Amino acid sequence: MHRLSSSFVLGYHGCDRDVGEQLIAGAPFVASENEYDWLGSGVYFWEANPRRGLEFAVQLQKWRAGKANQIKIPFVIGAAIDLGFCLDLTTSTGIQTVVATHPDFLDYCAKAGVAVPVNEGGPDFVFRKLDCAVVNHVHKIRDAAELSPFDTVKGVFLEGRRIYPESGFFEKTHIQICVRNAACIKGVFRVSLDQLNL
Repeated sequence: MHRLSSSFVLGYHGCDRDVGEQLIAGAPFVASENEYDWLGSGVYFWEANPRRGLEFAVQLQKWRAGKANQIKIPFVIGAAIDLGFCLDLTTSTGIQTVVATHPDFLDYCAKAGVAVPVNEGGPDFVFRKLDCAVVNHVHKIRDAAELSPFDTVKGVFLEGRRIYPESGFFEKTHIQICVRNAACIKGVFRVSLDQLNL
């Protein structure tokens, strides 16, 4: 919850090529509202990682095969993002905000008589229903208290296999940004092929 880091970052959004071309032409982004989104509801970007954005689009192509929102041709576009007022889960303050919200969320579920969501999907928790619900609960609490809303949410994720035995590095480690305030997306751009082959 700060404005302490560099405000502007480059983020990369994996999608279908037709969608990407529409975004480059000026179409608005559509926020993701899945119950398993890692950082809650919003528009997702991979910070400084166009290749990972494209890899995600390839994964989506497999997951969405035969569905209305299928990925026909995996694609990635870049965006200049102003983080603005950021719930930054790479900082102690951001982490503490989510830690403090978790008990309130559990109490909310108990009072509502609903099951607490569970993170699922193997060791990487690909479907983060609990994390999504808790982060979204942070936003609801701030709205109810009439506090300034977060523009973005940022988190670092250690994902995939270790890059060699006993390594502290993982093959799919990345920083993800969830943009909640569309005005923070200052512009989009086409990603050149040389950026995908580094």
